[in-house]
Amino acid sequence: MIEGELVPDAPVPSERELVARFKVSRATVREAVGRLVAEGRLYRVRGKGTFVAAASIESQMHLSSFTEDMRRRGHKPSTVVLGADETAAPPPARAALGLDVIDRAYRIERLRSADGAPMAHEVSWLPAAPLPGLLERDLTSSVYSILAHDYGRVLDSAAQTVWAEGADPLRARLLRVPPAAPLLVFRKTSYAAGRPMEHVTSWYRADRYQVHMTLERTPHTGSAGAGPGHHL
Repeated sequence: MIEGELVPDAPVPSERELVARFKVSRATVREAVGRLVAEGRLYRVRGKGTFVAAASIESQMHLSSFTEDMRRRGHKPSTVVLGADETAAPPPARAALGLDVIDRAYRIERLRSADGAPMAHEVSWLPAAPLPGLLERDLTSSVYSILAHDYGRVLDSAAQTVWAEGADPLRARLLRVPPAAPLLVFRKTSYAAGRPMEHVTSWYRADRYQVHMTLERTPHTGSAGAGPGHHL
């Protein structure tokens, strides 16, 4: 039913309906539904019922835009710009971008979707001085492409931190998840030829997005303080 009849976020039939359809006991239905919830195929909303979860999208840990990432995986990306202005950056973004207190920055807030379903809420900060007129561009497209094609700024490296947190009321509404639902948070600073050009925080639905990494063991050199090269 999940694969052929029910669309993502559709309610699952009641236990009584499933018992009648599949000619099994109620205990069997509860066990099967519980297993599907544990596997992430279904999700429960307290007081409302059980619903079909959208298929998770797996991402490799590499530097690419949301638009490029989704298209490469066969999904149709779309973006809604929630806000875009030129202002003073807050201290964390200012430090990440190497800006002085008097320097201006662009703040771009967007809702990113895949196949019409909300995937991520994103807040980006970019330095204004090297990117004149950026807010006049089509910000529903890839900002990475705009930086490369219109300004000659190709993002070629990044530093990223990832953690988990529960959805606050704002992001629960934007991402269509229950309050406190698990989110994956990515905070990334991207560079073009060594200069920081973007500082972005993205909140992804953990039920629809997962990260795949390939790790290699670094030969032990005996150096003090040596540790793993990948951190999550």
